[in-house]
Amino acid sequence: MADLTPDQRNYYYLNESARTGIHKSILAALYAAHGSPNLTDGETGLGISAANRIPPDQVNTFSEQVQYAANTIRSITDKLTAQGWKGSDLWSNDLGRYSDRFVQSVAEGYAPPANDLAAARLEPTNSQKLLQAYIEDLTLDYRADGLPQNLSFLDSALLRFVERLPRYYNGLPYQRDALLEGARLWRKSDTREMAIASLLNKPVSDPTVSSPDDAALDRVLLQFFQQVSPYYSGYPHQREALLRVVQLWRQLDSREESITSLKENTSAEAKIDVVDPALVAFVQRIPQFYQGKGDQRQALTEAFRLWRGLDSRSSALSALGVNPQVFASSNPDPNALANTAAQVDRQLLEFIKRVPANYKESNDQREALIRLVQIWRGLDARDKTLQTLLDDLRKMDRARRDSPEAVPKPEPAPLPARPAKWTPRNIQLFASIVPNGSFTWAEATHGGTRMPPNQATVDAVVRIARMAQQARDRIGRPFRITSWYRPPDINRRVGGASQSRHIVGDAIDFYVDGLTGNQLYQALDPWWPGGLGRYNTFPNLSHIDARNYRARWRH
Repeated sequence: MADLTPDQRNYYYLNESARTGIHKSILAALYAAHGSPNLTDGETGLGISAANRIPPDQVNTFSEQVQYAANTIRSITDKLTAQGWKGSDLWSNDLGRYSDRFVQSVAEGYAPPANDLAAARLEPTNSQKLLQAYIEDLTLDYRADGLPQNLSFLDSALLRFVERLPRYYNGLPYQRDALLEGARLWRKSDTREMAIASLLNKPVSDPTVSSPDDAALDRVLLQFFQQVSPYYSGYPHQREALLRVVQLWRQLDSREESITSLKENTSAEAKIDVVDPALVAFVQRIPQFYQGKGDQRQALTEAFRLWRGLDSRSSALSALGVNPQVFASSNPDPNALANTAAQVDRQLLEFIKRVPANYKESNDQREALIRLVQIWRGLDARDKTLQTLLDDLRKMDRARRDSPEAVPKPEPAPLPARPAKWTPRNIQLFASIVPNGSFTWAEATHGGTRMPPNQATVDAVVRIARMAQQARDRIGRPFRITSWYRPPDINRRVGGASQSRHIVGDAIDFYVDGLTGNQLYQALDPWWPGGLGRYNTFPNLSHIDARNYRARWRH
């Protein structure tokens, strides 16, 4: 019996189509149309059998069937191209898929030539069944990503995008990877190393292929893509190569999402949020390097002003809790000036320490931080500031994790004061539920995804947290929470009982590293006043709840 789910099969199709530059849906169609051979892993295949130097035991699992099916589709495409088929013969631009004629050729089966050691034999199948399965799979993908009905715009959009690449190339690692993956698919190379060797005109064994110089690789990549447009003939692998560039350049989730994005925008300009990691890293380092210099204070004050949307420096100083007149006086008191500056510094540093946790990536916040970097680094233009941030990103990518240029470790923001009483409106996810306790609201609410809807649920969570703390202290080891509060709809979805205490909020499922559920049960049973359960199916899992009577069970 087959063990793989449709999504798991789709994962194999996606990987192999991305490797070979073919359309993924043809692999799904081969599986649906053939349903053979029977494989050693319990699956059925894509109609692939041994050929040339490929023995039967290399095509006897589902993953191997998909791999060689992808190679074979690529081989069929090469054969038809050599026979004079044009891009329009292989692919329908309007429909965004292989042509009916090409699918018919695939359905007829294929025996690879003796010199093709990567392709296997493809058995014949019913052409209508294959075409129907192919259309059904791509329709499912297209509907999921909201693709337009007519894709005639795609080729021209791809070429416009590629023509603009050199202008916006910043040498960022993800941009380089996008170009390299596109060149790999265009040249039908199976690996990154083969593509680099081809671009550098060196053997794969050359040391510079496995560790290429970024500048040298950038030069040949940009030269390659400057020549793409004149050589574009609409062949499927060329189109897939350019779509892969768009996907990786724009850091999109899928091929189909790349098509959708090109419908509205063919620019290769990177979005401004690409500098966000560099901005946050810069902010994190400020407390370490702040020396109270005038230009440093000015940079932080201006960032504070822009962040808060204040109209002047005086307004910013007032919001920091100081009298701006102290700095404006023509004859200031030196002691008052020093004290006020020290107060401003403390407030500014408190502000800047909270920025990484409070950064919502809004335009106003981002511009405040860009201005901070500009003043701090003494730059005269925003564009120069952005360039230094891109330089920071490149350094962060190459840096060892313990080097000064590495991404700083994030620091948690200081927790606000605990409220006198927890309510649905003042819950702090990372605060302990009971003072100095071990259990947090994050554990009780599944990371904040199951928030208590009312005060009764909050009180129930607090009630079981107090009791569970006693149990944890007696056991002497951390409780690993698997489930606490569950809203009714989630409780139904996971198969919980209709009267489950998880709905109330005063039940916890948990395990303890190294201990069985039976051990926990025996340790808690003599004194635990509420519900205590253990599970046959999950021998390490335990249940406790805060009902007002003793209950014991084994599920």
